[in-house]
Amino acid sequence: MLADGVADRGPKSLTSGSGQQVSNGFTTSAPQSPREGPGTATSAAGTTSGPSVPLGGLRTLVVQQTSLERPRETWSKKMDFLLSVIGYAVDLGNVWRFPYICYQNGGGAFLLPYLLMAVFGGVPLFYMELALGQFHRSGCISIWKHICPIFKGIGFAICIIALYIAFYYNTIMAWALYYLLSSFQPTLPWTTCTNSWNTHNCNRYMSSDHNVSWSNSSTSPAEEFYTRHVLQVHRSPGLHQLGSVSWQLALCLLFIFIIVYFSIWKGVKTSGKVWIDAAAQIFFSLGPGFGVLLAFASYNPFHNNCYKDALVTSSVNCLTSFLSGFVIFTVLGYMAEMRQQSVDAVAKDAGPSLLFIIYAEAIANMPAATFFAIIFFLMIIMLGLDSTFAGLEGVITAMLDEFPHVLAKRREWFVFGLVCVCYLGALSTLTYGGAFVVKLFEEYATGPAVITVVLLEVIAVSWFYGTKRFCNDIQLMLGFYPGCFWRTCWVAICPCFLLVSVHVIRSDTEVKLFHYKYPQWTTVLGYCIGVSSFICVPAYMFYHLLNAKGTFKQVLENSWCLSRFISVISVPKRMLILPCRN
Repeated sequence: MLADGVADRGPKSLTSGSGQQVSNGFTTSAPQSPREGPGTATSAAGTTSGPSVPLGGLRTLVVQQTSLERPRETWSKKMDFLLSVIGYAVDLGNVWRFPYICYQNGGGAFLLPYLLMAVFGGVPLFYMELALGQFHRSGCISIWKHICPIFKGIGFAICIIALYIAFYYNTIMAWALYYLLSSFQPTLPWTTCTNSWNTHNCNRYMSSDHNVSWSNSSTSPAEEFYTRHVLQVHRSPGLHQLGSVSWQLALCLLFIFIIVYFSIWKGVKTSGKVWIDAAAQIFFSLGPGFGVLLAFASYNPFHNNCYKDALVTSSVNCLTSFLSGFVIFTVLGYMAEMRQQSVDAVAKDAGPSLLFIIYAEAIANMPAATFFAIIFFLMIIMLGLDSTFAGLEGVITAMLDEFPHVLAKRREWFVFGLVCVCYLGALSTLTYGGAFVVKLFEEYATGPAVITVVLLEVIAVSWFYGTKRFCNDIQLMLGFYPGCFWRTCWVAICPCFLLVSVHVIRSDTEVKLFHYKYPQWTTVLGYCIGVSSFICVPAYMFYHLLNAKGTFKQVLENSWCLSRFISVISVPKRMLILPCRN
């Protein structure tokens, strides 16, 4: 519109008032990012109205623009976000993965690398992802157009890893659901040796039993219920012959995915050695590198204090892991005393066995065992569902942000298709040898892949986007500049820790589960699955270069990160001060 007025000397800049609507959907008086400074007004559609030119010294042209993008969905309350992040971080990994990883690596000796990795690796990266997601308000794929487009393959790698984890993680909840349904009996079925699945080696021992003779060939009722009735693992000789799909577990998993679908189909408003193991446990538990923190933080208000959120959530997560470890080692000691055996013999099958055998036996010895069994396995399912909601929401947010014109109005159908893919991918874990597949994914396919992707992510942000630029973003968003500790972790300590973790060779070359020893070809298969997830990182770099126009020199200059990397390898200190070109 044209407004009459007296023009000042020189051109007048068009600036927004205190009620400016920025492209992230929130009203703020501060620019959304350093790219939106005074002197220009940038709409979400990408058009810019420059400074107006006085017409005859009497009239000024004022252009008011309206964003063409849909306002981004936001959390209903701050507590919704905080509880969702805590629910994602505090999951089954705290209850079953931390205790057995701790046990495999010397018990108390494992706590030192775990705490060091948490302080210098997990928490700084947790903070980094929350800040990135909140500032750029994008999922794990589209966020790279703001940071460094040539690394966009990291976002696709994160989504693939999330799918791999969904293939086996939800199976553990299906096992827990089977236990929950089996608990609605006056006598828990894993407390007796008179069932059809029991063998002559079954030896019942309870706190009320006396003169129990336990030998190396003896098995407990809880162990046989888990291995012979729930898993039916005795029907499979190994990964080369998995056997049929258990229809009971298939129905349990179907019920789990139905709950997952109707919880996330509408959006976030409806959801509420030694060293390599320490690194893997931290990243599996806290969750950097899975795109979930980026997705959740992208729905936050621009000035939300994500620094405080990172500290609170990571503290709750680590304390929960410690508590679970104390509980399960106490139970292990009790069972070893009852059997007159060593703890090594009691915990011969690590992994989920600690959850479904050790905890189950402990509950069976409690008064009102049926009640506590129902409560316990219901808790396990709730812990798992929180993380599944979050993991799939990270993939959904990434795809919807990357392809908004195709998927924005079809979220329900996209979520339905994603859930179906996850269910079909999990069928191999529901076979008689499904437990072997679960351990293959957990041991080889996802752990090293997650650490590799997180390493690439922190290098891209700290070295190519620039630590100084990232800290300026945080200062604009939170009002304070990150301290020296965080900057040092992001630019040096985290990459070094992760690089060492990637190259550490496991000392326990022989992997065994129940009666099955994993042959060498299964190790190769597992690593091939892991490599298939992050192979898209160099593939996208190659694609980016092929589609760039101009001479090779111009391609390097326009590929932001490549030209910057060439410049910083000769002058390392410039890594901290040179930003990527936009």
